[in-house]
Amino acid sequence: MLKKFYKIIIVPYIVFLLYLMFLGMGRFQYEDNLITVEPIFSTIQFIRSTIGWKDVIIIVLGNIIMFVPFGFLGWINPQLRNLKILLYSFISCIVIVEALQYFTRMGIFEVDDILLNTFGVYLGWLLCRFIEQRFSRLVL
Repeated sequence: MLKKFYKIIIVPYIVFLLYLMFLGMGRFQYEDNLITVEPIFSTIQFIRSTIGWKDVIIIVLGNIIMFVPFGFLGWINPQLRNLKILLYSFISCIVIVEALQYFTRMGIFEVDDILLNTFGVYLGWLLCRFIEQRFSRLVL
């Protein structure tokens, strides 16, 4: 039952995420192409310089939590049950999306986003394995 629901909801979810990444949350087109390639340090600096914790939660945790559903892609394509293949495929796709943000100037190419998004996929993969083991009757 969960697999059927997932197969129905994942495509609209991807469209929603792409909307958020390019048009949503007050996005605007930057004057210049921007890139942040300092892994971890830029996120730590963002956390330190942010006045409200709401912004930290939305940006940092959002970059993790919003990508957890991609850890379940093995329910659609059995090859993606393999963690290495899943992460390789996901990283390839998210780098393309980040590059599109850079070239369209509708966002910033950030290495931290790639790392946080990939961590979210990994957590999703772990959650998927847990659900399959504990609730196998509900998964079908």
